[in-house]
Amino acid sequence: MEELTYPFNPELLLKKKKSIKKQLLVDGTERLEKKIAILGGVTTNDIRQILELFLLNYGIAPLFYESEYNQYYEDGMFPNAELEAFGPDLIYICTSVRNITEFPELAEDVEAVNRKLEQTFGRFEGLWGRLEEVYRCPVIQNNFEYPFFRLMGNKDASDIHGRVNFVTRLNCRFYEYARAHENFYICDINYLSASYGLEQWSAPYYYHMYKYAVAVPAIPYLAYNVANMIKSIYGKNKKVLNLDLDNTLWGGVVGDDGADHIEIGQETSLAQTYSEFQEYIKLQKQLGVVLTVNSKNEHAAALSGLERPDSVLNPGDFVKIKANWEPKSVNLVQTAQELSLLPESFVFVDDNPAERAIIRKQVPGAAVPEIDGVEDYIRVLDRSGFFETTVLSGDDLKRSEMYRENAERGRLQASFENYEEYLKSLEMKGEIQGFIPAYMSRIAQLTNKSNQFNLTTRRYSQSDIEAVAGDRDHITLYGKLGDKFGDNGVVSIVIGRIEGQEREELHMELWLMSCRVLKRDMEYAMMDELVEKCKAAGIRTIFGYYYPTAKNAMVKNFYEIQGFSKIAEDEEGNTTWEYRIPEHYERRNKVILVNGKEAIEETWKG
Repeated sequence: MEELTYPFNPELLLKKKKSIKKQLLVDGTERLEKKIAILGGVTTNDIRQILELFLLNYGIAPLFYESEYNQYYEDGMFPNAELEAFGPDLIYICTSVRNITEFPELAEDVEAVNRKLEQTFGRFEGLWGRLEEVYRCPVIQNNFEYPFFRLMGNKDASDIHGRVNFVTRLNCRFYEYARAHENFYICDINYLSASYGLEQWSAPYYYHMYKYAVAVPAIPYLAYNVANMIKSIYGKNKKVLNLDLDNTLWGGVVGDDGADHIEIGQETSLAQTYSEFQEYIKLQKQLGVVLTVNSKNEHAAALSGLERPDSVLNPGDFVKIKANWEPKSVNLVQTAQELSLLPESFVFVDDNPAERAIIRKQVPGAAVPEIDGVEDYIRVLDRSGFFETTVLSGDDLKRSEMYRENAERGRLQASFENYEEYLKSLEMKGEIQGFIPAYMSRIAQLTNKSNQFNLTTRRYSQSDIEAVAGDRDHITLYGKLGDKFGDNGVVSIVIGRIEGQEREELHMELWLMSCRVLKRDMEYAMMDELVEKCKAAGIRTIFGYYYPTAKNAMVKNFYEIQGFSKIAEDEEGNTTWEYRIPEHYERRNKVILVNGKEAIEETWKG
């Protein structure tokens, strides 16, 4: 919804929040349901209402538990039947500098000041430990904004007695805890308040009048920041930047002006601004953001601009370059297909408002930031939170290279007439095992990101995955896949629940695969290993379930292809499948070396 896209109008959101919510609830979007507990050290009612709008816009339908004013510690630290019955999927602790009850006094020695710091931190650390033990879900915790006054002026920052110094040190303790604990995240209101303007953010009027520790006009910015974190945790981030060239990555029109005369480099202030934007875009690759070009240009002209020696970005930085005279909506959709991604994974960046309007209309779900003036490009993209990072896995860091390797595989495929021979030429190696700690984060990430090859679309937090992995009533498998071009990382997940009086049945709760390894026979390799594990556990029958969504039609007949028989189907298209494991199972994977040499020899023997 345009009203909820950065840069938004905060006054409008506060004024029309009820009508905006009504529009969102009837827009037909399929949403992920999540229970969110807000434990507040301040009044949180408006924060909750605006947070709900942003989450609905991101495809998340929240159900809230909200503590009473300043009961965040009591609600989380002590037995709480209501919160325990609620069973939160995520907890947000909304505190502020006003929740620090003791600050240093000028007469105190260093030891006394340090004791106060440890007591304050210890109170929060105890709360977080209790929440992890009881609720086992992600926790988002505000850090602290700076006090709105400085008793010692500038010395408040450097002197150990200063409140600014105390808050800085306390925030650093929070960061150390976050680094040491997965599923714990910091909402950086220290940065938000600085960006907004600390005097306005901390205006005392709103606290004394309404017990809001953040000025009411700033609430949408806080709620938006929290919503970006939540959608990142649940796999709703974008993946691809789809970039125009002329007057977006450089000033001028390369086809008219020539590569020698476009604005890029250090010769003019305008050229420097475009170079700074290119530097920002190039940094996105470190997060695993995939860079693509979508330009109305002759291909050679586009390359000439990127090949300038003073261009920060060069052709090798882009996984796909589409420079032609096709409609940009067609280019974007084709690029998505070639990368095995949905168009909604894309952020379309173009200085032309007409092109932006066409993409909004023709490619629903793609993000189209409203950029106006190159000096604001970085601010708008950065504040939009398209690539908000809550977990940065090894696979994330390699994502751009993985898609580039996929393009190489595509070029190789074109040289083969026999598809199986092509697959064998890839020299694929698979690792398929039960869940292990090293991959828990990536496994949870995949369950929240994978939509197309996902038979039940169940979502799991990392704590959920850890619980399943340690449960003797579940069978779990992760699958990694590599080949001569590179490593795709963890690409497939299987979770099954053991049932039956004799523990002879396995009911599939989750079966998913990353679309970047489609048609590589990884699904057969996973089935082979699942059957082997079931036979070892005395399981005789596997039951599979398919629940249709707007995005997973591609796996409607997955179980049939694997040899299952359909035993039930309801009016909504939900199907149940049965597979009776034969005494002599013939392995179906014939092209992937799984878990070492012996496994592939057995596989190829059938």
